[in-house]
Amino acid sequence: MHLLKVLIKKISGEAKIPDYAHKGDAGMDLYSCEDCEIMPGEIKGIKTGIAMEIPFGFVGLVWDKSGLSAKNSVHRLAGVIDSGYRGEIIVVLANLGKQKFDVRKHNKIAQMLIQKIESPELEEAEELSCTSRGKGGFGSTGGR
Repeated sequence: MHLLKVLIKKISGEAKIPDYAHKGDAGMDLYSCEDCEIMPGEIKGIKTGIAMEIPFGFVGLVWDKSGLSAKNSVHRLAGVIDSGYRGEIIVVLANLGKQKFDVRKHNKIAQMLIQKIESPELEEAEELSCTSRGKGGFGSTGGR
């Protein structure tokens, strides 16, 4: 079995290389390389101090750490790292809570999944096929 290899470069001496907490985990943990605070309602880009070489045909998707979100109301925004990007991985966090949130160096701030992608050919069309949902917008399937 051939394992996919993702090259990771420290671009800050304060960086911690991402890792998987448990064998078989889908997401690798991303760590802050700086101390800062995020005030309620504030959005801030948190440096990881790393750059990655994600192979062509794959993407890095940045997701919340569930405990961080549930316990601290901190949510990540953005989160698509394309294979051609070689700059620093910065995790954009929003504090949706009522308390200041302290980020400390080497704290887990998000997780990244590496996933295979398809790049379909895009073609403009005059009409699209009909479906049972049709043009129904948000909530059209009965959800609240």
